[in-house]
Amino acid sequence: MFIYPNAKINIGLNIISKTGDGYHNIESCFCPIDLHDIIELKISNKTSLSTSGITIPENVNNNLIIKSIKLFNPKLNYKIHLHKNIPIGSGLGGGSSNATFLLKHLNNNNKYSNDEIMNISKKIGSDCPFFLENKSKYITGKGEKMENIKIDLNDKKLIIIIPKKSISTIEAYDNIKPKKSHFKLKEILENESLENWKNYIKNDFETYTFSKINELKKIKNYLYDLGATFVSLTGSGSAIYGIFNNTENIKINNKYRSIKSKIVS
Repeated sequence: MFIYPNAKINIGLNIISKTGDGYHNIESCFCPIDLHDIIELKISNKTSLSTSGITIPENVNNNLIIKSIKLFNPKLNYKIHLHKNIPIGSGLGGGSSNATFLLKHLNNNNKYSNDEIMNISKKIGSDCPFFLENKSKYITGKGEKMENIKIDLNDKKLIIIIPKKSISTIEAYDNIKPKKSHFKLKEILENESLENWKNYIKNDFETYTFSKINELKKIKNYLYDLGATFVSLTGSGSAIYGIFNNTENIKINNKYRSIKSKIVS
């Protein structure tokens, strides 16, 4: 059995306030994109995880895929192979997507209700509930509160650039000062033209991450120079994406690690 979890991007990311349990209240829009990992799953007498593709640095036992299986049913055992295409530490949600797509697969026989699966996904990670429905959503709370949003970017293309350096999510959150946004992100996304988004929409992590990784500001300007309509850091970074009308004839400087994709909202 093969499973194909996809990545996501954040359009806007406002860090509103701290919660009492060490998390933060956010405001963002998550959009699924056409960039996939591959999970191969076989029933076994012992759960194991092997990987290929992009190297996964953390201990295999701490992988969210393993956590997903244990939370669903600790008695289940699978031989799992993960081929990693979604860059690590990029803000593209690959780990959360892997775990949630596996969770959905395990629940194909509806052992758990939708509410129960939602609660399990929240225990895995704050981004995980989004991948249950896997459609563009306006996101609030810790990432678990979702609303439908009228946004159509299906004809738009993406160029994603992955810098050589990255910053951990923990470090990024430790160095940000929460504050309320002057605009409600959902209203901007639904009522303003894509061309005007750059005048209103921001990712609060850019201030800190740009100060620590000098090339990020250069990458953002580079994508605008290539003709992007909107450019932003995604998540806490360190990937930066540009939204384009067409990328077919755009050639990226070889010094950058880049991915061409599209939004599948």
